[in-house]
Amino acid sequence: MGFLEYFIDNPGRALELSIEHATLVLAGLALGGVVGILIGMLAYTRPVASSISTAAAATILTIPSFALFGLMLPLFGLGNSGPIVALAAYALLPIVRNTVTGLQEVDPAVVESARGMGMSRRQVLWRVELPLAWPVILAGLRVATMVLTSIAAIAAYIGAMGWGQEVTRALQNIGSVWALDVALAATVGIVVVALVLDLLWTLLRRFTTPRGMR
Repeated sequence: MGFLEYFIDNPGRALELSIEHATLVLAGLALGGVVGILIGMLAYTRPVASSISTAAAATILTIPSFALFGLMLPLFGLGNSGPIVALAAYALLPIVRNTVTGLQEVDPAVVESARGMGMSRRQVLWRVELPLAWPVILAGLRVATMVLTSIAAIAAYIGAMGWGQEVTRALQNIGSVWALDVALAATVGIVVVALVLDLLWTLLRRFTTPRGMR
């Protein structure tokens, strides 16, 4: 069986695995996005806090995937919960860093003008700084998506759904005549998921960013 025949003979299975993989990635991204943006919002005005939060997120990213997923196993058991938490942790670095950078790069004159109009500190953050920092934050989310799409394949070792199941099946039957084809099919499937998600981010950026800021 050639790897192209995998998609011809199993279109339903390929679509199911792609949806599962994308869902797993987006769930981890959503959790990581909420946490990462909140951390960035709390830290961007404090240089020390910004440095510490970015360094901590970078440290998490250096932890081997097998090790971090393994740590999730006794806490959450088999299934998707543990992988989602682990993927959220891996998403933090680009999200925290870009949130801090985006907010810090907002023109101080714009902030002062908003304050001069009577806006509170919270109003300035939500109505002025975050909208202006959105393109940079969005870029961080986009990078995090690409990182998670590849890492999510390893999550199959603790019961997660997606293309990682086929990668695991191929590795467990490495001597068989079909193992390489299945592994290649899974690789192509992951790449396609990454391209589709990246296209969605491109469209989201286009429709949520003012023309002058694109």
